[in-house]
Amino acid sequence: MQKQNIFLIGPMGAGKSTVGRFLAQRLGYSFLDSDHEIEARTGVTIPMIFDIEGETGFRDREVLAIDELTQQSNLVLATGGGAVLREENRRALRSRGYVVYLRASVESLIQRTKNDRNRPLLQADNPEQVIRDLLETRDPIYMELADLVVETQQVSVYRVVKYIHEILESKGVV
Repeated sequence: MQKQNIFLIGPMGAGKSTVGRFLAQRLGYSFLDSDHEIEARTGVTIPMIFDIEGETGFRDREVLAIDELTQQSNLVLATGGGAVLREENRRALRSRGYVVYLRASVESLIQRTKNDRNRPLLQADNPEQVIRDLLETRDPIYMELADLVVETQQVSVYRVVKYIHEILESKGVV
């Protein structure tokens, strides 16, 4: 079986970038973060894209980036929390790699994102309610898309990475 790309999905604050970086290192794969790639391509931050083009403009850019990035080989890709909202992204992720949903409790996500000003959707009066609403909408999509679901709260990054690696090896994915 050919080695597969590993795509990390889940809400903001679940640990996709951190886990992805360490998992890629462990596998000898490249690591990319779709949000960082979009920022590099546009030369502006995600909040700036949201301000100028709105969420729809950002999502359009995200579709192009994910389509291109998922065609690489030996890649661990951390996707933005809302990437799964577009069918084109779900199709690319599902057909071009192994999808891992990093799942965390609302409380854990609030704790991890509370001081982050680079998350446009959380620049609201009640960020906790925003996270609850986003999870209510997105969790069923994450669950349906995932080949593997991994809980990340109260577990070290090292243990999460080790667990994912063991599962990937046991299934012959890597």
